[in-house]
Amino acid sequence: MAKAEIRSPLPGTFYRRPAPDQPEYKADGAEVAKGDTIGLVEVMKSFHDVPAEVAGRNIRFLVEDAEPVTAGQVIAEVEE
Repeated sequence: MAKAEIRSPLPGTFYRRPAPDQPEYKADGAEVAKGDTIGLVEVMKSFHDVPAEVAGRNIRFLVEDAEPVTAGQVIAEVEE
């Protein structure tokens, strides 16, 4: 099985849910469709969606919720 990487588009803080009281966009092991939002990157109080660029299954997050990320850092892997 090939694995596709989903990378952070910007440096900032990665969030797996739209708000603290909301469920995660995607749980570990979930399926994703191309274009699905898998999280947000917050930069100076501005939130940017992180879309899946490929469809796949069994998403595995490599970054924890509210963890700092750099531009281009792999935040998740998906089995194609």
